[in-house]
Amino acid sequence: MSEELRTLKVDVTRLLSSVGEEMFDSSKDRAEALADQIKAALAELGETVSDEEEQLQDLVAERPITSLASAFALGVVVGFMLRRH
Repeated sequence: MSEELRTLKVDVTRLLSSVGEEMFDSSKDRAEALADQIKAALAELGETVSDEEEQLQDLVAERPITSLASAFALGVVVGFMLRRH
């Protein structure tokens, strides 16, 4: 009887080990797929930000006084808002 229990224990241990490995592999594959999606999204976001940065630089270069006045006005508004809170 004890020999059968030991055999059953070994079998259960092997089964749980193989199930655990399968779950780990499945989770690892999902994590890698998610990481690839995140990398692709970040690359696309980087390209978009780069394009917008170029447009902003062109706008500031075309109208430097207007850009400076806008930045100053925005700073004053933010300063007043922060002072109230």
